[in-house]
Amino acid sequence: MRIGVVFPQTEIGADVGAVRAYGQGVEELGFRHVMAYDHVVGADPAVHEGWQGVYDVRTTFHEPMVLFGYLAALTSLELVTAIIILPQRQTALVAKQAAEVDLLSAGRLRLGVGLGWNQVEYEALGQDFTTRGRRIEEQVELLRQLWTERSVTFDGTYDRVTGAGLAPLPTQRPIPIWFGAQSPAAYRRAGRLADGWFPQMSPGPKLDEAKTMVEEAAAQAGRDPSMLGMEGRVNWTGNAEELNDLARRWRESGATHIAINTMKAGLRSVDEHLSALETAAETLEPRND
Repeated sequence: MRIGVVFPQTEIGADVGAVRAYGQGVEELGFRHVMAYDHVVGADPAVHEGWQGVYDVRTTFHEPMVLFGYLAALTSLELVTAIIILPQRQTALVAKQAAEVDLLSAGRLRLGVGLGWNQVEYEALGQDFTTRGRRIEEQVELLRQLWTERSVTFDGTYDRVTGAGLAPLPTQRPIPIWFGAQSPAAYRRAGRLADGWFPQMSPGPKLDEAKTMVEEAAAQAGRDPSMLGMEGRVNWTGNAEELNDLARRWRESGATHIAINTMKAGLRSVDEHLSALETAAETLEPRND
């Protein structure tokens, strides 16, 4: 089981030095990958009365593709989006950006994608929120063609490409695509289409039920369920014993990866995030996984 970290998007701020220190620091601690969340714009609660979203216009988010282009030159970490909200973005542009990150990182990109929940963000990016589930399936097909074929002709419901292609192509052909999933429809979609998936719960009966749906959908699509990756998320609470126990439960549940999230733990600086991760590394020994 490979052990990585969640980039502290909402707490790291805009200091470039802090971003660099974090990326290099987690690599020095032995972690294997860094995962970044994605939001392009935040909604202003003063305009959107009754706003109930987790994030808003004040919440800091670094753009994952640009961030990873930067970290690719500074570290040898695997770079993971979890998740890029794919249907609110142009498919060919995502393919190009991902191919470039993969090339610059020598094949270290894992592209996590999902549907998202923020209608304000969809509107700002000029995309239809109501068709996002249907669109993502078509987008995944087109992404894989663009990453593996020199010239692509594709006539879909939402995207059309006529005799065009990317240059340069990525190092990985195709780049692995993982899905965020937290509903039966999403579990089945992950089983049919994804290289791996990100559960949105802890190990237990609900995870077992979701995993069964993913694996059944994979088998029905003629795929080998054992080839799908699964990445769990572990929140840092300051208790190393609790961290170790949850990591063990993820391993027993069949997780191929976990990522440690230090946000919302009362940490006030990059140094404090790295200090927490140092304790986590001493507990979990990520270099040995």
